[in-house]
Amino acid sequence: MRGADRRVRKTRRQLRDGLADLMRNKSIKEITVKELVEKVDINRSTFYLHYSDIYDMMEKVENELIENIEEVIEKHPVGPFGEKSFSFIEDMFSILAENKKICTALLGPNGDMTFLHRIEEMISEHSMRVLRETYPEKAQELLYSYAFCMSGCVGLIKAWLQKEQGESPQEMANLTFRFIVNTLNVLQMGT
Repeated sequence: MRGADRRVRKTRRQLRDGLADLMRNKSIKEITVKELVEKVDINRSTFYLHYSDIYDMMEKVENELIENIEEVIEKHPVGPFGEKSFSFIEDMFSILAENKKICTALLGPNGDMTFLHRIEEMISEHSMRVLRETYPEKAQELLYSYAFCMSGCVGLIKAWLQKEQGESPQEMANLTFRFIVNTLNVLQMGT
């Protein structure tokens, strides 16, 4: 049975990689099952064993990534931002690195903005409560600081994913951690 599981994972990985390659030049609406299976050299019937259509595949791929992110969030309970936050950030970059090809496609020009918004919302729920508790007197500034920080992190992630040979997840976590600390320092200083 383990051989079958390995084959299923391999097939799904091939399909994900093929979809990511096609999304470099096309939106999901323009990609057909026929085109995808020809690209990855898999029978159509094999595709239909896993997915009902391209949209079903996209939804399942995105949901799998969201589940991975939820696991990281559960693994790192919310607390005031500090050294413990680094492992959360590092685990997030590890997920992105392990799924680089499809994440690059999903966050690229032909990607799915809904997917990005789902991730932003999850992380916001994870972070904003603690930030409000930590800085209760700065509620309005906090909203803008968080938006600034989130947009910067998304831009940083997109730039990193676009590089062929980018920095390690640890290096990116370090950089991101420093940027967030600097933003929080500005928030603490006030206006």
